[in-house]
Amino acid sequence: MSRHKHHGGSWKVAYADFVTAMMALFLVLWLTAQDTRIKEAIERAFRNPYSSLTKESVGIIPTEKELQLLQQSKGSYDSASALNLELLHRLTEDLAKLLDQDSHKPESVRFEMTPDGLLINVFDRSQKPIFEPESARFTPYGSWVFSTLAWEVSRYPTFNLQLSGHTESGRTGFREDYGPWELSADRANAARRKLVQHGVSPAQIYQVCGCGDIHPMKNTVPTDEINRRVSVLLRIQEGRNLNDSTTNQVSATTGNQ
Repeated sequence: MSRHKHHGGSWKVAYADFVTAMMALFLVLWLTAQDTRIKEAIERAFRNPYSSLTKESVGIIPTEKELQLLQQSKGSYDSASALNLELLHRLTEDLAKLLDQDSHKPESVRFEMTPDGLLINVFDRSQKPIFEPESARFTPYGSWVFSTLAWEVSRYPTFNLQLSGHTESGRTGFREDYGPWELSADRANAARRKLVQHGVSPAQIYQVCGCGDIHPMKNTVPTDEINRRVSVLLRIQEGRNLNDSTTNQVSATTGNQ
């Protein structure tokens, strides 16, 4: 009686390699057919799956707290809200790395997620001034900060930008015809020009305004220098035609035109 020889399992290994290659092919084909925002979100998840804007976030899917913010926005975010939020996360982390703020000194830039989008406050502190005193002219440091913001924001053409200038209360030394309202408006407009100069599309600028000293930061003394700032709000509005310049609003005073 003859015995059947065992031929081994090498064919199983070859078959497993073939199946794996086919799965990889289908995955690549699926990825290439996806929307650009989905590709960016997946790319970000693979590059650094643990990075996030807040400690509560763990990935592409927003936390319950973040979803509450999205629901409060009443239309600022739609079915793509999770992807939009991931774009804001990505931008915030990239900016934080580029600006590389010294933890031992008062912060110059602060990022805050709001129901309307990502709020970036750039503070004109005495230790690291953004503008020359009583002027809308940038210091070298201020020029670098807003240039860096522009380079990153210009990569995301779906963003709207709203810029507002602010001052602390109790400022002195103004001319009779030039006070907090004029200074805050001119600084916001200077920020707009710097952003556009370094790559941001003019059609992305939705609003520019000067608020004087009427909107101090929460939980601060109105006279604190932290209120001397330019705020940049980045919003993602689905379906908005960014080439339609008729929707843009710019309100600024004369000076530094």
